[in-house]
Amino acid sequence: MSQQHWTVYLSGEIHTDWREEISAGAEAANLPVSFVSPVTDHASSDDCGVDILGAEESSFWHDHKGAKVNAIRTRTQISRADLAVIRFGEKYRQWNAAFDAGYASALGKPIITLHDPGLTHALKEVDGAALAVAETPAQVVRLLTYVIEGQL
Repeated sequence: MSQQHWTVYLSGEIHTDWREEISAGAEAANLPVSFVSPVTDHASSDDCGVDILGAEESSFWHDHKGAKVNAIRTRTQISRADLAVIRFGEKYRQWNAAFDAGYASALGKPIITLHDPGLTHALKEVDGAALAVAETPAQVVRLLTYVIEGQL
């Protein structure tokens, strides 16, 4: 009997190596999982719309065009994923991650949020939609191991 291969969408904060920590932990645990994510190069993500489709005079339309182009990728990846891990960091506001959490939830995708305890109050509604709230990438790997393998 072959084991299911899982796809996990990793959304949110781009200024630390949390994605690499989860990926390395899953690889060390020999989990049958692939990870996908939004574009994590900030400049590319901001400028993709105008770079591909043409300049905009207003910064509003510049950002709007980029957000729509990025949404093609994120919506497709979330819809194909088995679950989503949404990371919120201290330094920057990750409004796009909050959208990703809402979109994944609307599609019925299980959500794991990942953030420091100091953000618990600010993220209470997002955490309310999550099936698990982790504080470290290592906890996410343990959650994935349990969910996929059924082992603690």
